[in-house]
Amino acid sequence: MNKINGYTEEEAKNLVEFVRDGKKAGMTLSGLFESYAKKTGRAKGSVRNYYYALLRSSGDKRVKNLLNGTGLKAEKIIQFSEAETDEMLKEILKQKSKGISVRKAVLNLAGGDDKLMLRYQNKYRNVLTKQPERIEKLMKECGLDGGTDEARKKLEDEINGLYDRLAGSLKEENKRLTAVIKKLTDENSLLKLQIKNLR
Repeated sequence: MNKINGYTEEEAKNLVEFVRDGKKAGMTLSGLFESYAKKTGRAKGSVRNYYYALLRSSGDKRVKNLLNGTGLKAEKIIQFSEAETDEMLKEILKQKSKGISVRKAVLNLAGGDDKLMLRYQNKYRNVLTKQPERIEKLMKECGLDGGTDEARKKLEDEINGLYDRLAGSLKEENKRLTAVIKKLTDENSLLKLQIKNLR
């Protein structure tokens, strides 16, 4: 059976139609990946990765035919402007001052969009590591106390914890996919052997 990046053509078609219809109904991609994962028994991350791999396979005629007229395309990531970065950081710092964890603040800002949450988290972590003085300056602008080394260390620990949890989740998904690939490879070898023995 012909496959497109590991899915059958029928599975690829089903995913494209599911996303197209869901987006028309106003659902977020993150929500669609989660719903499709539950429906098919696949991992959400696996569905997301397959979807983006499919959109990048524009040289494949079968993919072109599947996507034709759907309006689906990989969105170009637009970098945060300096003003957007400052606004995002201020909002995280304000929420943090109210006792909300950095992780929850980032989730709140992203409105449940996993991809956007990761972008916010990565940007925040990057600024915290490379420009701690910017964080201190923004805290002062917001009238927040805590531009001390102790507060910075606490923020760093929270971001590091978030990063470690996300990385751990990705490692687990990778292990699971590696096991599935090994199983499929073994099954494929067995089928080839059986076909050879039939000749």
